[in-house]
Amino acid sequence: MTIEAMLDVRRAILEGYDRLHCMLLQVVQHGPVCGRLMTVPGVGPVAALSFKVGVNDPRRFARSRSVGAHFGLAPRRHQSGMSIDYEGRISKQGDVAVREALCEAAASLLLRVRKWSALRALGLRIAKRSSKLCAITAVARKLASILHRMWVSETDFHVGFGAKVTQRLRVKPAR
Repeated sequence: MTIEAMLDVRRAILEGYDRLHCMLLQVVQHGPVCGRLMTVPGVGPVAALSFKVGVNDPRRFARSRSVGAHFGLAPRRHQSGMSIDYEGRISKQGDVAVREALCEAAASLLLRVRKWSALRALGLRIAKRSSKLCAITAVARKLASILHRMWVSETDFHVGFGAKVTQRLRVKPAR
C-alpha cells in the first residue's frame, strides 16, 4: 500500500516535470535570443534561458569579459599588501543557477561534443596542463563572455573560428 502511494507521488512528479519541460521548450523556441545562444555547442535550453534571465539587459555590462566575473567565475585574489599575493579558487559570487548552467554547458562542450572549436581546444589545453575542473571553469568563464558578445552583436556562433575572432577572444589556434 505504501509502495503504491510512493509510485503515485513519483508519477505526479514526473508529470509535473514534463509539463515544466514543455513550457521551457516553448519559451526558448519563441525567443530569438535563446535560439541564438543555443547555436553554441553544449548550450541547451536551460543554460540559454538561465543566462538570458541572469544577464537580463546585456547593455549593463560595458565589456563582455566582465560577465564571467559577475557570475563568480573569476579567480579570487588574496592580497595582504605586503608579501602575500596569490590567486585562490573562484569567487562564487553572483547567481548560482547561472554559474551552474554555464559550468554544465562547458562540461558538455568538453566531454560530450566531438566537433572541433577554438573554445573546446582551449579547454582541452587547460585540462592537459591542469585539471578537468579548472578547464570547465575556464571554459564557462569564456562561454559567458562569448554568449554576451553574441547577444549584443546579434550573431550566431560559428564553430570554425577565423584568425580575427581567435585574436579577439585571446585563444591561440590549435596546432
